[in-house]
Amino acid sequence: MRRRRGGGRGRGGVAGGARARPGGQSESLCCGPASEGGGGGAGPSARGRGRVATRPRPLALGPAPVRKMAAGARGGSAALRRLRGGGAAPGGARGYSQEAEGSWFRSLFVHKVDPRKDAHSNLLSKRETSNLYKIQFHNVKPECLETYNKLTEEVLPKLHSDPDYPCDLVGNWNTWYGEQDQAVHLWRFSGGYPALMDCMNKLRQNKEYLDFRKERSRMLLSRRNQLLLEFSFWNEPQPRRGPNIYELRTYKLKPGTMIEWGNNWARAIKYRQENQEAVGGFFSQIGELYVVHHLWAYKDLQSREETRNAAWRKRGWDENVYYTVPLIRTMESRIMIPLKISPLQ
Repeated sequence: MRRRRGGGRGRGGVAGGARARPGGQSESLCCGPASEGGGGGAGPSARGRGRVATRPRPLALGPAPVRKMAAGARGGSAALRRLRGGGAAPGGARGYSQEAEGSWFRSLFVHKVDPRKDAHSNLLSKRETSNLYKIQFHNVKPECLETYNKLTEEVLPKLHSDPDYPCDLVGNWNTWYGEQDQAVHLWRFSGGYPALMDCMNKLRQNKEYLDFRKERSRMLLSRRNQLLLEFSFWNEPQPRRGPNIYELRTYKLKPGTMIEWGNNWARAIKYRQENQEAVGGFFSQIGELYVVHHLWAYKDLQSREETRNAAWRKRGWDENVYYTVPLIRTMESRIMIPLKISPLQ
């Protein structure tokens, strides 16, 4: 019997030290001879001691759990639930994670966006003119490209020269490098949207043009268009003598970045005008949005390479590239050859 009582002391007394309860509370245990059976309630030696030994011992809390309870009262029910529940994680890890997560969540509401007082089109386009541009992309059946070009060269110049139609041909091309068997047409409507609608209404009554569209449709695989405005800091496209090749660089920007793009290019365009290679810069208004088109002219591909390399030797051009590349989602380059009827040769 004494050995058994001694075992009780070994489990709950001197050998056991302070034993942890499941709720994260520590049970304070005495080490003297009078504490036999105090480690676990009504053990074999406790049953022989009568009524006092069988009564459950009150929970003795050390200073650490008391501090936890006080923190729970101050911090809310979450800390108190951790105290009452089983197997709470040691002090700092979970609390730190929750604080970090909370600060991250709060940061979503801290940033303030400066309100814009005007539309991007008014901030970036030329206010002294009201020109609207339309760019057309026609993907032609490979066997029909030559016939398509001949038909286009017969009909489109008539619209360009007719004073009743408020539209002008800016340029007409076939894609040389890029998407093959493609025709690109750029139109300018002097007078903006009213001029566009006036032109469209008149074309619906033009039998020659309707026949042209019907015959053209048999040659096409697909077609698409966009309505564009020109950047205020770019040159307005003017007729050019040839021969030239033209590069149409198309940038699809991340939504919300058009103002930043315009601000950077307004400073950088001066680095690309010494050789008169800058033809026009446009951004989309209808069609696929946040699309920018830059149109460049070069004598040949070697001239293009030399002109682009020269820009990198000018201080400031590298900064423009550094700040604008992160704004781009995708980009594309087309090398185009002008048709005979194109004012841009």
